[in-house]
Amino acid sequence: QLLLVESGGGLVQAGGSLRLSCAASGRGRPFTTYTMGWFRQAPGNEREFVASISWNGGNQLYSDAVKGRFTVSRDNTKNILDLQMTDLQPDDTALYYCAASPSSPLPTVIQGRYNYWGRGSQVTVSS
Repeated sequence: QLLLVESGGGLVQAGGSLRLSCAASGRGRPFTTYTMGWFRQAPGNEREFVASISWNGGNQLYSDAVKGRFTVSRDNTKNILDLQMTDLQPDDTALYYCAASPSSPLPTVIQGRYNYWGRGSQVTVSS
């Protein structure tokens, strides 16, 4: 019912910045009814929560690992979710996934609440 496509990943040196975008498409429920989130998975690691944003963008939640460095935002007029990443570090290297939750009105770290997932965009940070 909902297609999510990430873009904007790439290779940067430590201290650099990248902006990831997630384009949402599909017919049925409006984009505004989905709480959106970002997750990431590095080789050998489990998928972990990064950031989440509420339906109207008024509430945001970040993992301790990225708090103060990453900013999540959304443009409901364009059905786009963004993740601005600054001061990137090698530990940020991972495949980043966009996800959508139709059931949570507020940001959530619970992966089971996200029913739709993109295929991921690779972020690689060199030291």
